[in-house]
Amino acid sequence: MTVAIIAAMPQELSALEAVLHVERTDSVAGRHFRWGRLGEEAVVLTLCGIGKVAAATTTALLLDRYQVRAVLFTGVAGGLGAAVRVGDVVVGTSLLQHDMDASPLFPRWEVPGTGHARFMADVAWSERLAAGARLVLAQPHEALMHFGIRSVPGLHQGLIISGDQFIASAAASTALRTALPDALAVEMEGAAVAQVCADFDRPFAVLRTISDRADDQAHVDFPSFLTEVAAGYSRDIVLAALSAATAPTCASFAGCVQPG
Repeated sequence: MTVAIIAAMPQELSALEAVLHVERTDSVAGRHFRWGRLGEEAVVLTLCGIGKVAAATTTALLLDRYQVRAVLFTGVAGGLGAAVRVGDVVVGTSLLQHDMDASPLFPRWEVPGTGHARFMADVAWSERLAAGARLVLAQPHEALMHFGIRSVPGLHQGLIISGDQFIASAAASTALRTALPDALAVEMEGAAVAQVCADFDRPFAVLRTISDRADDQAHVDFPSFLTEVAAGYSRDIVLAALSAATAPTCASFAGCVQPG
């Protein structure tokens, strides 16, 4: 069975698409599903579009119509955790919708009918992404210098929160940190993917490169960061996760390009 790799924006998936050995393309509900191989792994790559509804629609199609065996979501996010810096990578161990609030009927953030506010990512896939991230982040990446990043990027694992709003003010990010102090990053799709995968009892994992600190400067150089840094991280980390579980190296998986 095939592994699905999803991103919200074209730039987030561009480097992976460039190394995909395409076998066929389907178009359903405005989505284009590109089937092929990355290394030895059968995959399908698709863009879901921005936001939770778009992500949920795409994930449901992949799980029901195409019966994919796992869903990997990759892209960028805003950093919330105090130690989470621009250029770092976050692998989500749990996902929560920060704009879900059906109180007082249900506890804040709990998704009605599920009994859950936090949806747990698949441990095995998350660990494979984390292992790939450690390898990739250990390599020098000259593009980081263009954004004033001179320290070695870090890997973080923990809570990622999602909502249908681009967090781009210090006030909004402070409010989220106050309400959810263990949240590492904020984005717009991951928790919706998590909820749908939970409904289908199918594994998922979420990989995010930190493009900004979710504050008043969040929009600065965003397109450039996507193209120059995040796309390459997504490609190399996902390729590592798809490769053999025993100590993969960047040189050992097909299509990988050394960072920088």
